[in-house]
Amino acid sequence: MTGEHLLDSRAAWIRLSATVALSALGGVGMWSVIVALPYVQAEFGVTRGAASLPYTLTMLGFGAGGILMGRLADRHGVMKPMLFATVMLSGGYVLAGLAPSLAWFTLAQGLMIGMLGASASLVPLMADASLWFRRRRGIAVALAASGNYLAGTVWPPVLTWLIAEHGWRMAHVTVGIICLVTMLPLSLMLRARAPGSRGGGAVSDSGDSRPLGLSRNGLTAVLSCAGVACCVAMAMPQVHIVAYCGDLGYGVARGAEMLSLMLACGIVSRVGSGLIADRIGGLRTLMLGSVLQGVALSLFLFFDGMISLFVLSALFGLFQGGIVPAYAVIVRESFPASEVGTRVGIVLMATLVGMALGGWLSGVIFDATGSYAAAFLNGVAWNAANVLIVATLLLRSRARLASA
Repeated sequence: MTGEHLLDSRAAWIRLSATVALSALGGVGMWSVIVALPYVQAEFGVTRGAASLPYTLTMLGFGAGGILMGRLADRHGVMKPMLFATVMLSGGYVLAGLAPSLAWFTLAQGLMIGMLGASASLVPLMADASLWFRRRRGIAVALAASGNYLAGTVWPPVLTWLIAEHGWRMAHVTVGIICLVTMLPLSLMLRARAPGSRGGGAVSDSGDSRPLGLSRNGLTAVLSCAGVACCVAMAMPQVHIVAYCGDLGYGVARGAEMLSLMLACGIVSRVGSGLIADRIGGLRTLMLGSVLQGVALSLFLFFDGMISLFVLSALFGLFQGGIVPAYAVIVRESFPASEVGTRVGIVLMATLVGMALGGWLSGVIFDATGSYAAAFLNGVAWNAANVLIVATLLLRSRARLASA
């Protein structure tokens, strides 16, 4: 079985299973630093701000590494960058566990774990999944993206137990060994190149050399702007829900439960949005998710009871979880196969910039006003900008279809 016949085949679904497992395992790089933060701060005797630096560099490295790993996957297939990333991720955790100072820990976390390791667990895997499916592309990309949320659901309690039993240093070394032993054989399952990925072609999946009437770089820039806007809005509840609950007197433990609920519902949302994308396409799915995210975000302005916040956290997770996978589907629908990894990496880097900017802006606004109300309004405004961008792209799409 070769070429086009591999699309949506049994081999493609087996490959997707390995992809989801790799994403869930490699995604530990985004979550372990959060769990270990108080222990690292106590070990090195630094301020909370200094102890937070490894997380910041991890996120920045994750975004930049996504572009790098996506480009490598475009050129060499996804297996080689995954093997390299597995070694870097595992080595980074061992070095982090042995770090003699916060500077060394930060370097291991930001460079080896974030940029050269965990970054391969999202962008190139989502891009690769999009190349192996046509009829079920939406659900395939959504499942590949769900591995990251699955990592956020499973790894924190595992790490909490490891740290409690063996200390944070041995916990890091243990994670490194687990990743090496499990991810290497899974990466080898991705040896085959995707149909059409070698030649790439000069046109998009739809046969349009100017997707939506824009140049390729122009559409990439527009999608990146949309990604920043939607994720500035998305960051407000995700980054600050724990602190918000503390301020309301419900306690940070309740806030942490709401965050977990939000991420768990995000997994459901990603799978559901994939099914929707297979029916209506990536652009319309993005529009639906963006509008619903705006609705959920607006409701936070009117309800702040504990039960209400649990309900809103679940709704927000259900509404926003499918937004990021929709970008990957749009990229595959709009660009040649040979460019998908790089283009997805650029757009998802923009979403990470949006998350970082949104988390910071919300904190600044809270400091200036003493309330999260203005921060929620700020998120609603950015969400409206995202809806406007996506609506414009939808109008361009309909105009081109009408003139075809």
